[in-house]
Amino acid sequence: MSKIRVMIVDDQAISRHFFELTVGGADRYEVVFSVSSAFAADVYLLKKKVDLVLMDILMNDGSNGLDAAEMLKKADPGVKIVAVTSMPEYSWMERARKIGIESFWYKEADGVSILDVMDRTVAGESVYPAFAPEAMLGNARREDFTNRELEVLRELTTGKSNPEIARTLGISEYTVKAHVRALLQKTDLSSRTELAIQARVVGIALALTATNCTD
Repeated sequence: MSKIRVMIVDDQAISRHFFELTVGGADRYEVVFSVSSAFAADVYLLKKKVDLVLMDILMNDGSNGLDAAEMLKKADPGVKIVAVTSMPEYSWMERARKIGIESFWYKEADGVSILDVMDRTVAGESVYPAFAPEAMLGNARREDFTNRELEVLRELTTGKSNPEIARTLGISEYTVKAHVRALLQKTDLSSRTELAIQARVVGIALALTATNCTD
């Protein structure tokens, strides 16, 4: 019986090695590609047939696994994809479903193993967790922030100044300062730098779109 061919896309060496060992140790699977960036992931499908992709979402080089998965689906609609992430950004699950990604797995929070998710996905199931892990930023939950606060927070994670954030979002610098102040009060964090670093670590606001935001 031929083995199921797997491509691993993950920028973290430890995580990628874990997947390589886990997949390589399973009799029915074989790793055909293991790469550290989602850029040009669709090109690998031209080199060798792949049946299943384990796709990390947010990568250090700026590539995005959801964007890559969308390209993979266009290049080969038959390829099955499991999106994997350690960040509790629940909007990613919604987008993954829209793209047609078969399954979604949280690296550190799911109660099922990646092999179980892979087996069920290959068998034709769509495996998604019922809930995303709760995302906390300081003393606040993601749900405690307004859409505009999350927009400002996302821009903060890129290192932009208040004037730059104001230009990007089309709001006044005074409004930006007010939102930053509100974010600090809600989270009880000590500075905008700490706010930006912690938001980046937990993944809050990184996938947020700018639709339906108000000041």
